[in-house]
This record gives sequence, C-alpha cells and structure tokens, in this order.
Amino acid sequence: MAYRWKNDLTQADVTPKSMFLNRRQLMGGAAGLGLTAAAGGARAQDALEPNTLEEIRSYNNFYEFGTGKEDPARNAGGMVIDPWTITVDGLVDNPGEYSLASLLDGLTEEERIYRFRCVEAWSMVVPWNGYELADILAKVGVKSEAKYVAFETTVQPDVMIGVQRRVIPFPYVEGLRLDEAMHPLTMLATGIYGEPMAKQNGAPIRLVVPWKYGFKSIKSIVRISLVEEEPPASWNIINPREYGFYSNVNPTVDHPRWSQASERKIGGGLFATRQDTLMFNGYEAEVASLYEGMDLNEFY
Repeated sequence: MAYRWKNDLTQADVTPKSMFLNRRQLMGGAAGLGLTAAAGGARAQDALEPNTLEEIRSYNNFYEFGTGKEDPARNAGGMVIDPWTITVDGLVDNPGEYSLASLLDGLTEEERIYRFRCVEAWSMVVPWNGYELADILAKVGVKSEAKYVAFETTVQPDVMIGVQRRVIPFPYVEGLRLDEAMHPLTMLATGIYGEPMAKQNGAPIRLVVPWKYGFKSIKSIVRISLVEEEPPASWNIINPREYGFYSNVNPTVDHPRWSQASERKIGGGLFATRQDTLMFNGYEAEVASLYEGMDLNEFY
C-alpha cells in the first residue's frame, strides 16, 4: 500500500515545469553572489542583475560534466543511460547486478509532490515519479547486521569532462542510516512530471530524501550497498567543516558561509521576498523521531 502522510502540497504548489528545468540557471546569481546576505531578505537581493535568457538556459552545475555553468547543457547528452545496471551488494540476501527493469519489476510507481531544498538556499516543489526505497531494499533482502545504505553514481569518463579533469573525487558517493533509507518518504525517482528523468537531473534513477539538503539525493545510481559502518559521503569528504553526513534541513544551523534561516522559492523571480525555511524542510512531524536524543546542532 502506498504511504500516506500529512501532505499540505497540491498541484498548485508545484514549481512550474519551465521553471524547474531552468532552476539552477535562475539561482546561479544568488548562489554566487547573494547567499552571504541571505538573512537580509529581499533587499539584499536587489543588487543582483538578472541573467539574459541565453545565460539562464545554459546555466547549470553538474561537476561530472565540468565546472563551467554551460558545460552540463553542452555535455550531459553523451551520458549512456540504456542499458542501465545497478549493483546491489554488501549485507543483502540477494546480491547481484540488476537491470533497472528487473530491480523495479513488481513494485508500485507513485507520484510524490515534495519540497526540495538546496544547501545553496533555494527551494522548489517537485512532483517526482518513482518508488519507495524500502520496497526495493525489501526485494533484495536486508541482513540484520546492516546499519547503513551506501550509494554510488556512474562514472563515464569518455563523456564526463569533469571526471577526466578530476575536479572532485569520483565516483560521487552518498549514504543514509538504514532507518532513514527505510522511511516511507525516501524514494528512488525515475521521472518528473510523469516524464522520464532527464540526464542532467540524474537519469535514469536517483535518490530523493525530502527532509535533507539536495546534495544528499545522489544522481544516476549504479551501486547500492548495505553496510555496517557509516559510509563515506562525497561533500563530507571534500569539506567536512561545511557538509556533514546527516545534512538535514535545519534553519537554526547556518552553513559556515551563509544563513540557512530562509530560502528563495523558484518561480517567484530573482527579487521575490525570501521565505522562512522549515525544520526538516517541512517534514518534522514525519521524521523528527529518527533523531531523538541527538544534538540537532551537529547535523550539518
């Protein structure tokens, strides 16, 4: 049975499709120039000069395809997503190399309308299509010793300029505690707006954990491992001072270089008034119990 939670979001809240496809373009100026003044509200954003339409359409971040903002739009098309195989290993009953179709066979696809909050302090509402991660883990069988789930993204150096240049360590890796992974809100998404996932968004399958900052939702997954010890996470490795393992959305804990108390919702325009960030991105009632007894100030 599909999971039901107290969802106050409807289709009216969904970020317009055109805005979603250009979300990184629209926020490029804010991410690069305005976040140190995030707590200052709309007035602090007035000095940002809007990008031209051409700049907006070509502005993106996807380090596998280069660090330049136009690189992903120019280079992501070469990524091979068919056929697609996911290795499932570690503390599982049924390890192996699964085709995407066989891994998802027999499972129920759902649409979930979730808030999405980037660590760069922009947000949106996205209608994801996909599957509960718990259902996939149940299918492969989780051994009692498993405490965490580790994920790894694809590395295709022939078409990934960023991999060739080693702009960050690859492959990109992420992880969740097992109870986080098994939570009904956690999903593996294969589409958006009822359409297959675009390559720049993490095709053909990506993780979505709506109460965590977006970089935890690893893209283009090729390996899922059940492990006993806390697995590595790319940004935590690269800069542990700024990016913790848990990375739950928390408006009371600032990034070392900007406030996390507010955010800019995509679709409101570059100069729209910022809105307050919600604890756990608005999913506090559903997930706060996962962290009872832990110091929320250490979650970054």
